[in-house]
Amino acid sequence: MSKQAIGMFDSGVGGTSIWKELNALLPHENTIYLADSKNAPYGNKSNKEILSLSEKNVEFLIKKKCKLIVVACNTATTNAIHKLREKYNIPFIGIEPAIKPAALQTKTKAIGILATKGTLSSDLFHKKTNLFTNDIKVIEQVGEGIVDLIENGKVASDEMKELLKIYMHPMLKANIDYLVLGCTHYPYLIPQLLEILPSHIKIIDSGEAVARQTKAVLRQHNLLNNVTNKPTLKFYSNGKPEVMQQLLTNDYPVEYLDF
Repeated sequence: MSKQAIGMFDSGVGGTSIWKELNALLPHENTIYLADSKNAPYGNKSNKEILSLSEKNVEFLIKKKCKLIVVACNTATTNAIHKLREKYNIPFIGIEPAIKPAALQTKTKAIGILATKGTLSSDLFHKKTNLFTNDIKVIEQVGEGIVDLIENGKVASDEMKELLKIYMHPMLKANIDYLVLGCTHYPYLIPQLLEILPSHIKIIDSGEAVARQTKAVLRQHNLLNNVTNKPTLKFYSNGKPEVMQQLLTNDYPVEYLDF
């Protein structure tokens, strides 16, 4: 089983930011990445819809004989992962906004969280936030429209920059010193955010921590691939494969999938 692929899914291309961290840490692992771009964004869907789409994605990856599944989507993690773990006999890795490190390290006692509506309104998000931010001001911002722009290849557009300026304004007024990116699409915004935000504000996401957790769980289940051959890396999208191709810097073919 150790030679079988790690499966990953997201509501679109955003989870490739997680895939890059995972591939850097575990370069010999075979991977299958599934982008459900046709149904992006998940953030404004109901809990029932998110669970249904997540189950569909999981079943696709299980049919591909994946040994572990990374839910490379904050909204799907916060709304569906507990149900997925109950239903399927396979290890799951979830993604949550990196609230804890931001809360522990803030000096101004104010942090910003940019995430989808689905993540910010979930029970899991509220539990984690309440656990670590008792004496800290948390400025939450729904990133309405961001995922749509990224899915349409407009990461570096003027439209995106204007949207980010609007979303950052209340955070800057509140004197945040940490910005937590609570959606796997959002690390692709870091170049624009660095232009907008003062240099003392640190931007953090969950990618590296997820890669480390994946390695730990693979080791725990004796599933690490120790074969050093060139791995098989597969990417599927039911949206615009060329958008994912751009984010992967054209190094890997992306197959269109009608599902």
